[in-house]
Amino acid sequence: MQGRATISDVAAAAGVSVATVSKAVNGRYGVGSETAARVLRIASELGYASSLGASSMRSSRTGVVGVFIAAFEPFSSEVLKGIGVALGDSGNDVLAYSSLTGNEHDGWERRSLSRLGGTLDGAILVAPTVVDLPGTIPLVAIDPHTGPAGLATVDSDGYGGARLAMERLIGLGHRRIGFVSGRHDLRSALLREAGYRSALEEAGIPFDADLVRAGNYELKLSREAANQLLDLPVRPTAIFAANDLSALAVVQVAQSRGLAVPRDLSVVGFDDVPEAARADPPLTTVRQPMQQLGNEAVAMLTALMGQQELRRPHVTLATRLVERHTTAAPAPRRG
Repeated sequence: MQGRATISDVAAAAGVSVATVSKAVNGRYGVGSETAARVLRIASELGYASSLGASSMRSSRTGVVGVFIAAFEPFSSEVLKGIGVALGDSGNDVLAYSSLTGNEHDGWERRSLSRLGGTLDGAILVAPTVVDLPGTIPLVAIDPHTGPAGLATVDSDGYGGARLAMERLIGLGHRRIGFVSGRHDLRSALLREAGYRSALEEAGIPFDADLVRAGNYELKLSREAANQLLDLPVRPTAIFAANDLSALAVVQVAQSRGLAVPRDLSVVGFDDVPEAARADPPLTTVRQPMQQLGNEAVAMLTALMGQQELRRPHVTLATRLVERHTTAAPAPRRG
């Protein structure tokens, strides 16, 4: 394409009408979030990015709040529900945007904000990899990788939640408890592992590195971790997983081996995504208030957009244990 890209060029490349492009780049009603994100991406790729700030040049506000998400998975989807509800009566539109097509890369937030920042009044970053971001618009981070920093942040008590899970298993009589860990570049995952270790120490149970396997919050790796734990000469009687996806993978692997959950193996997850309650058997898990994370982030962002000083720039929400049907006392050892 020669010369400067036009709105017609963007419409043709995106397979939409010129009117749709106009609505998308100016943050107006009538365009679905996925279509808007595609149009904005194509506009930037074609060099039409200068038009993305058109509405902000016409007025001081665009009426659009951005939500930047690395991947649309159960946790971020629940958070997004909370954001949507909290913004429901605010008069703002929500633009949920993910710039990634594959694995998460450090610094994706910078690229996304650079691309779309001129169209937004403020933005919420879900599990950002970096928090040293340009302060051109108000920003709030949910569950940032590095924990509290210069940005306003909201997260949940991963350490305390992990202790709740372990205290339940230890209270049932389990002493050989495996752990399927999360991503070691995430502060929240490290806190869950710290809670696992702390509960063992408090109960006088020696830490055994063979009982910790990396699941990385991924289905394939979590299945591998479960198989490794269940292949041990003396397998664990219980497994605590750092998120529900990993815990459900553990249950599936155990059942595929002919083990009954919880008779032969107790399992506890973390998050309480909707799939946890629908599983067979329903999963005992630690509930972090995912939708409330979204609610709190909106409250903080609204205050920042109104140029108010935050009373608490870093908020940590409580977690609680939800007991269902994947935990029981350990079965007596045969022989």
